[in-house]
Amino acid sequence: MPDYQALEDRFQQILDLKRRPVAVAFPAEVPEGIEQFSGSAPAGCSFWRLAAEGRTLATVPADHYNCPIGSYTHNIPLPEERANELPAVLGTMVSLGYLKMEEVPGIPVLPETPKNIVFAPLGDTPVAPDVVLFVAPASKLMLLEEAAIRAGAASKLALLARPTCMAIPAALAHGMVTSAGCVGNRVYTGIGNDEMYAAIPGRALEPIARELETVASANLALAQYHRDRRHRLSTV
Repeated sequence: MPDYQALEDRFQQILDLKRRPVAVAFPAEVPEGIEQFSGSAPAGCSFWRLAAEGRTLATVPADHYNCPIGSYTHNIPLPEERANELPAVLGTMVSLGYLKMEEVPGIPVLPETPKNIVFAPLGDTPVAPDVVLFVAPASKLMLLEEAAIRAGAASKLALLARPTCMAIPAALAHGMVTSAGCVGNRVYTGIGNDEMYAAIPGRALEPIARELETVASANLALAQYHRDRRHRLSTV
C-alpha cells in the first residue's frame, strides 16, 4: 500500500491545506481495530468533518439513513418505513426553487450499495481509498486541477453544484472533479465561504501528487512573468 502519510505531507506542503484530506473507502470487510461508528449523524458528509478532524471511522449503510440525499448518491436504499423521506426532501427543494425534479436522474450515483464506508484522514487511512476529498480555496484547487490534467486524471465534468456528495461517485466514474459545495454540506461540515472541494479517485492520487510539484513551480514562475508584464504594459 502506498505511503499515504507521505502523500498527505506532500499535498499539505504544496497546497498549504487548512484541513486534512479525507480518504473514503468502500471495503467489503472492515479491518480489525477501526472504530465502528455508533450514534446518529444528520448527514453523510458529517463523517467528512469528523475524518478531517482526525477520526477514523467505519460506517454501515444504516448510519446514513438520516441523509436521504446522501443515501441516494451512495445507492443506499432507505428502509420501507423511511422510504418517503427522499421524495419529501426533494419536494421541499423543488418547492423552494432549489432543484428541478428533472435534474435528479442526472445526479451521479454509486454503481452498487457499499457494505461499509470508511472515513479517515488520508495519512491515517487503514485501507486504500476509493476517493480522497480535499477542501481548499480556488487558487489551490486550480493547482490540483492542473496537476490532474498533466496526469491524465482530470474529468471533463463542469464544476459540480448540489448535492456535494455526488462528487464521490462522479470522481470514481470520471476522474478528479471539483465541487462548489452545497449549502447543506457547508452547514454540516463547517467549511469556509471561500473554500471548495476536489474529489480525486484513489487510483489517481499518486500520479497527481507527482505532477503537483511541477505545476506549483510553474505557477510561481508564471505569476512573476505576469506581474512583470502588467507593470510594463499597463497604462491604467
